[in-house]
Amino acid sequence: MIPAADIEAAAARIAPHVRRTPLWVLRSGELGLPGAEFEVWLKLEQLQVSGSFKARGMFNRLLANDIPAAGVIAASGGNAGIATATAARALGVPAEIFVPTVISPAKRERLERLGATVVIAGAAYADAFAACQQRQRESGALMTHAYDQPEVLAGAGTLAREIEQQAGVPDALLVSVGGGGLVGGIASWFAGRTRIVALEPERAPTLHAALGAGTPVDVEVGGIAADALGARRIGALAWDVVQRHPLQSVVLRDETILDAQKWLWQSLKLAVEPAAALPLAALRSGAVEAKAGQRICLVLCGANVDPATLV
Repeated sequence: MIPAADIEAAAARIAPHVRRTPLWVLRSGELGLPGAEFEVWLKLEQLQVSGSFKARGMFNRLLANDIPAAGVIAASGGNAGIATATAARALGVPAEIFVPTVISPAKRERLERLGATVVIAGAAYADAFAACQQRQRESGALMTHAYDQPEVLAGAGTLAREIEQQAGVPDALLVSVGGGGLVGGIASWFAGRTRIVALEPERAPTLHAALGAGTPVDVEVGGIAADALGARRIGALAWDVVQRHPLQSVVLRDETILDAQKWLWQSLKLAVEPAAALPLAALRSGAVEAKAGQRICLVLCGANVDPATLV
């Protein structure tokens, strides 16, 4: 469990380095959602430094620890690595990022532009993580985990704190899940004060599978969001939070996610990656329903996408 005090401390620590991202308040009809009208909050976290919410956790991890001469090291499908490299560059330390072959070309190119040493290791995040661990033992660099370190969850929790400051506590909050760092941080902050719906692609259901089995289990990973939501197993810290603060778990088809991603670009000119489109996909598909007058918050978590794929 991540105490609220740790999230408050993280917010103060990272404030000079991250953005307070906008929160749009819209009517459901403006998003093409049928039925009784309700309020939709779009938390535009895709506008965050590094292009995703991951910057919050990675800056917190680096700022809360002494960084050795070897710098920092991470394994990532893309966004956590980009955030680590962004934080490392801002703080003037070297970064080495291990990525799987499924990383999108746009994310790999951005890592290289940030000055990180990029190492391709294996077909999935778990393979890159194993190679990263071995390299860390050799170099002594400070390791950032994509989703399973207390500082990372506390940093992610600052997003929930910011939502509450901007608009209050929503009736429900919809959030994408990969390894669970974001949902773990958000659930830690709200601590049962709102309904949280955890969303995953049907081909990468780490949390959904764990809830079904009653314990974290490995899953096969694939599909359009695998580079961002491609963890094989839910993180231990997020699992602990979920046990304390139960939530709703929903899986979505790739086609539904792509439809929502393209709608966000074509209708609102919001460029987000597939992983960030799951919250809207859940509403548009009817997988998650809202009642008249409710306030539903959708977290648009990342924008590291090739614009050419949106047309």
